[in-house]
Amino acid sequence: MRMPRIYHPESLKNQTDVQLSDDAANHVGRVLRMQVEQQIMLFDGSHYQYPAIITAVSKKSVSVKILESVETFNESPLNIHLGQVVSRGDKMEFTIQKSVELGVNTITPLISERCGVKLNAERFEKKLQQWQKIAIAACEQSGRNVVPEIRPIMKLEEWCAEQDDALKLNLHPRAKYSINTLPSPDGKIRLLIGPEGGLSAEEISMTEQYRFEETLLGPRVLRTETAAMTAITALQVRFGDLG
Repeated sequence: MRMPRIYHPESLKNQTDVQLSDDAANHVGRVLRMQVEQQIMLFDGSHYQYPAIITAVSKKSVSVKILESVETFNESPLNIHLGQVVSRGDKMEFTIQKSVELGVNTITPLISERCGVKLNAERFEKKLQQWQKIAIAACEQSGRNVVPEIRPIMKLEEWCAEQDDALKLNLHPRAKYSINTLPSPDGKIRLLIGPEGGLSAEEISMTEQYRFEETLLGPRVLRTETAAMTAITALQVRFGDLG
């Protein structure tokens, strides 16, 4: 069986004996049913991972002993900040999970005119916590050690107006240029993915004012979650570490 990878929310540097977080302890002890002397791999969001051995298991806690620290560089050289208009149902969860697996560094959920999700502040806060857990789980599965940040929800124009030296991209089915014709982004890209109904004409005009480049993926119109995965993959092939 593959050694389970477990995220620890605090720095593990110079620590020997560690008690896992409540979520991690539940996963290791109750879901995986692991026992004393079995091994797991911990990571804390740095470029290190830590082989560890379980020393104690109870109904509510799991303790481990760190065996060593291993420096690991598996992050893409391409820094992608995904601005994703919030989508319905489990589509947003799917987008977050897969974009993390593909190497995205930051995700900002956005609200636009045609956003089909209407939640109050309290429910959005719960969604943010849920989305961050999905990002962590995607790192555990994919082998990433650095956990992408899920930023607080923003209005579309506020996000577009943020000062950034990244290459700014807005997918559009009638754009003149494709990802294959883009100039080198110098390592940073800000990628905007619109809602299921697309951006309004006013919103598209607004993105142009903030110097977003309209970019074509291909001749077919893709669903919002498909567009995000396709664009990230194409960018990683062209400028990152896929392929």
